[in-house]
Order: sequence, then C-alpha cells, then structure tokens
Amino acid sequence: MDPEMAVLASTAGTTLVTLLTTDAWQRVRDGVALLWRRAEPERADAISAELDVTRSDLLAAQAGGDLESRSELSTEWQGRLRRLLAAHPDEAQALRALLTELVPDTPAETSVTQHATASGDARVYQAGRDQNFGHR
Repeated sequence: MDPEMAVLASTAGTTLVTLLTTDAWQRVRDGVALLWRRAEPERADAISAELDVTRSDLLAAQAGGDLESRSELSTEWQGRLRRLLAAHPDEAQALRALLTELVPDTPAETSVTQHATASGDARVYQAGRDQNFGHR
C-alpha cells in the first residue's frame, strides 16, 4: 500500500474514534457509512452499527477510567480504513474530504518531517505518531 494511504488510514482511524465521543458522532457515522456504501454497499449498514458499538464502548471506557480502549479502538478502525483504501483507492479523496469537513483544520495531505543529531553514546527516538517502549 502507498505510504500516503497508510498515513491517511491511520490519521482517519484516530480522528474518527476521537470524534465519536463528541457532538459530531452522528456525522462521523453517516460519513463513514457513506464511504462504505459507495465502495462496498453490502457492508454499509454493518459498518454504521459497528460505529455505534464503538461509540458505546468508548463512552463506557471513559466512564470507567479505561485509558487503553481509545487506542485499541483507533487501531481497529485504522485497519478497517486501510483495508477499504487498499481495495478501493478511489475512496481516498472522499475520506480526505470527510476529515476536512469534520475537523476543518486537518491538512488535506499529512506529512511528517523530522531531523535529529546524536553524538557519542546518545540515543535519538523519533516517531511520527505513537511511540511505545517495552519494559525489559
């Protein structure tokens, strides 16, 4: 998959899950269902229902202080969107338009530029998104 499409799917999954707990949640559900309705019409209703379940899960997680669920659900939706874009790359522009509509300050193209210099025994850790370190 084109790296730009992968970044779009990642950004979209995180953004959509975040917006499901806001007043924009119905617009998110309808917009995402419309993407599927065009690309895979037989799955559109199921996707809409899955977004409703995701919203319920997020609200319950927030109420219970569960900090991991948002990340897990974002990852799930990133995967769904990545697979949709892999099968239907023509939907990328519609997904970008939806993101721009939902979050007007979201850039149409996402890019990350990083620069670092290390010397001696120094270490540099950079990430364009989440960075996780396991305990040894």
